[in-house]
Amino acid sequence: MIDLYTFPTPNGWKASIMLEELGVPYNVHLVHIGKDDQFKPEFLKISPNNKIPAIVDSEGPDGKPISVFESGAILVYLAQKHKSALLPADPRGFTNTLQWVFFQMASVGPMFGQMGYFVRFAKEKIQHGIDRYTNESKRILGVMDRQLADNAFLAGPNYSIADIACHGWVISVDRMMEGLGPWPNVKRWHETVGARPAVQRGIKVPVLPPS
Repeated sequence: MIDLYTFPTPNGWKASIMLEELGVPYNVHLVHIGKDDQFKPEFLKISPNNKIPAIVDSEGPDGKPISVFESGAILVYLAQKHKSALLPADPRGFTNTLQWVFFQMASVGPMFGQMGYFVRFAKEKIQHGIDRYTNESKRILGVMDRQLADNAFLAGPNYSIADIACHGWVISVDRMMEGLGPWPNVKRWHETVGARPAVQRGIKVPVLPPS
């Protein structure tokens, strides 16, 4: 059994979408980052960097429980454990998929996240920050759009953990950019991925209690 510690954010959605795609049972534990649950000692034992998501697998590689933090590591761990085609086994496909996962971890998430902070959440409007991260986010969308011009999915013809990694972040940037019109290939890909039943279920996890 997998215990998932999460909150409804683009990073959190990665893990729940992956678990839904695999069809494996899991328990959901809400880590309310708005209430600083991520700093509680019991969660820090699972996720030393006080970030969601994190998982605990009661049946790790050696039969003993294992905890995994960092969303990209969770995607790779689950794909390898379940021998899923979402992470190809052949060296070329494996490497190609991982490079797009790392692209998300190093570029998509940090830049889209910073844009979100300066555009939506910063108490003071800092135009330099808004411009810097908006322009970099547009550049990244251009990288994705060029890749998707000749590929159905980010890592090639087949859906993979690279698409799972990026989808939630594109949901957020779609809202901030008021649409993906300038990037038609990203828009097409985003709609295709978003139509998957497992993705639709995964982005509803966890359900927040009434405020």
